Amino acid sequence: MNDAKTRYPLIFVHGMYGWGDTEGINKKAPYWGGTTGSIVEYLTGKGIECYATSEGPISSAWDQACELYAQLKGTRVDYGEHHSRVYGHKRFGRTYKKPLFENWSAEKKVHLIGHSFGGHVIRLLTYLLENGAPDEIALNREDTSPLFLGGQKDLVCSVSAICSPLNGTDAYQSVKRYHLLPVLKLVTLNSAVLLARTKLQGGMIDVHLEQMGVNKTEEIKDTKKFIPVMKDLFLCKESIDFDMTDKGTEQLNGFVKNVSSVYYFSYPYNLLEKNEKGKLVPKNTKNPLMKSTANLMLRTDKALNKTTVGTDGLIDVASAMHPANEPYKPYVPDVSLDSGVWNVMPTGKGDHGTPIGLFADKEETHKFYDDMVALLSRVESNV
Repeated sequence: MNDAKTRYPLIFVHGMYGWGDTEGINKKAPYWGGTTGSIVEYLTGKGIECYATSEGPISSAWDQACELYAQLKGTRVDYGEHHSRVYGHKRFGRTYKKPLFENWSAEKKVHLIGHSFGGHVIRLLTYLLENGAPDEIALNREDTSPLFLGGQKDLVCSVSAICSPLNGTDAYQSVKRYHLLPVLKLVTLNSAVLLARTKLQGGMIDVHLEQMGVNKTEEIKDTKKFIPVMKDLFLCKESIDFDMTDKGTEQLNGFVKNVSSVYYFSYPYNLLEKNEKGKLVPKNTKNPLMKSTANLMLRTDKALNKTTVGTDGLIDVASAMHPANEPYKPYVPDVSLDSGVWNVMPTGKGDHGTPIGLFADKEETHKFYDDMVALLSRVESNV
């Protein structure tokens, strides 16, 4: 048994359509742990301090990073005056009355762990903490959130991106090729807005879209009517679906760079194997949805004359390894670790949900996180 522990808290950040441990749905279906049971509870039971946060499940990387920061600090969500003007939504969101944990500082850094789109969110937060946002400072320095002022690189020890679309995803190309983007966006937005107007909002689920006037909180009462808010959401260029496009990913990667003092890890997964005829097929999965999406991606790659290396059913392996133009190296056990570069972990066998315990083996899932804790504990010895 691996009994390694970290002295810094682990912060788990969900992906698209995900949720944290404060939402009611997590009690029935934990995002982190899936069908194997809560990973947060498992690790907490071993004496490891960890939390699963909740951000807007269909919000942009920028908005989610601002929400994550507010939770960690225990403050009002500030999306930035300049940013809010550009994208036409409210500057402020809800207020978190107390920090997620006490004494977040250089003496008590955090390990940020993101699954899927959560990898973009934690990269962006880490970048903003050190570099800030010049546009926000130039517009209103005296009333700028500390997040946008920069100079806080010592608050993060490591960034771990699991099955993250660090260079976008071929799944987007598949959806685009079959003209499904408008349909999927309409269904997603309708579901979010409708759920936000029910009693489930704030208890069972949380769409975190009050900056768009979608749902109410204690301090925000001005919910827009359904049709106007749907129009605003559909036309808004700031959203998770845009950040997942090639153009959106290029924009993120264009300014989000590694912080030299932070350790970066990526965990790609692959469900493809060659069959007896030498053809790549989705074998390493128990999830029928992932088999379907993997086959769709394979057909799209063939039509676009692309060579398929591997996919987890949503994110291709090459994209999950490291962002384009960022330094990286393959992880080798017992070899010294470097900060400021992506340490690419060996590609795991499984689909997009395997590392978060969805239709996965319980012992293997626990071993994945035990090994991660051991690695992060090792990182702490270098700090």
